[in-house]
Amino acid sequence: MLADDHAVVRAGIRNALEELPDLEIVGEVGDGPALFTALDRLHPDCLLIDVTMPDFEPIAAIRQIRALYPGMKILVVSAYDDDIYVHGLLGAGVDGYHLKDQPLSDLRLAVQRVLAGERWVSSSLVDKLVSYRDTSLSSPLLTTRQRDILLLLKQGLDNQTIARQLDLSVKTVENHLTRLYRQLGVQSRLEAVNYVMQHPEVLSMPRQASLAPPVSSEVAVQQRVTMLLVDDNMRYRSQLRRMIGRICSQALIYEAENIAEALDLTQRVAPQLVLIDVILGEEDGIRCTRRIKALLPKTRVVLISAYPDREFHRLGLEAGAIAFLDKKDLDAATLRQMISDVIE
Repeated sequence: MLADDHAVVRAGIRNALEELPDLEIVGEVGDGPALFTALDRLHPDCLLIDVTMPDFEPIAAIRQIRALYPGMKILVVSAYDDDIYVHGLLGAGVDGYHLKDQPLSDLRLAVQRVLAGERWVSSSLVDKLVSYRDTSLSSPLLTTRQRDILLLLKQGLDNQTIARQLDLSVKTVENHLTRLYRQLGVQSRLEAVNYVMQHPEVLSMPRQASLAPPVSSEVAVQQRVTMLLVDDNMRYRSQLRRMIGRICSQALIYEAENIAEALDLTQRVAPQLVLIDVILGEEDGIRCTRRIKALLPKTRVVLISAYPDREFHRLGLEAGAIAFLDKKDLDAATLRQMISDVIE
């Protein structure tokens, strides 16, 4: 079966493949809904697909197709050579990835190899994929701006609201989203949100992404530490994240704005140090502390607040926090000491 939203492309592929013996093209479709209907009706042995069709969510749909038709071969034929995009589709279960700019003879060979049970990747992509596997972390490296936009996307905000929050133009936000989708190997807002729910590490700030120089080469912390920042104020989290990045260039920094996100990340990444605002919108940072300590008793939790209060201090320490700090006292020296204590 051929799936591509351009009839001319489908005709070219059909002409190239009709030369192969023992191969019959049983159907052609041009969008997502038509594809699922045709698959259910025809049950082909092989699906040759351009995943950038209308009404088709590439990663999620490929996973669904793979689950519904485990024996069917899937060969992606695409114009996109982004290594992260390719890696995402291969991880979702396709059997091969072929670039449209390659000779038709290579396409015929790709179909034969895939039908024979082999994996196929266009030769021009092989070096990039090997490099990606060797040098990448478990998720694509995003800029600080991309992480900020992804966090707001996760909150369900539209482009205009994101633009206002970040003091950007709507066009700039749209451009950021286009690049962000390509890096994540997704095609829509929904897929991007699903991706970050499944891969929270994408919101961390690993050492390769930290461009800020250390405060001082003599006092900068050079060992890795995993931290979680829990605060409902995105701008404050960004400020804190930048400060930590200058102090400890190898810090892995995760962010949450409420208790549910904090607990989910705690279970996924096991942070060594957690900074929690006492007031999380309508939620309680002390309760968050208690629940994190129940999950990971050895994790160090520091409560912070713009409104220090003796009762908050007492309750926070009872919940398991090691300290209660006024936000205005949370400077570089204090953070450096916290991180050094965790490492020691």
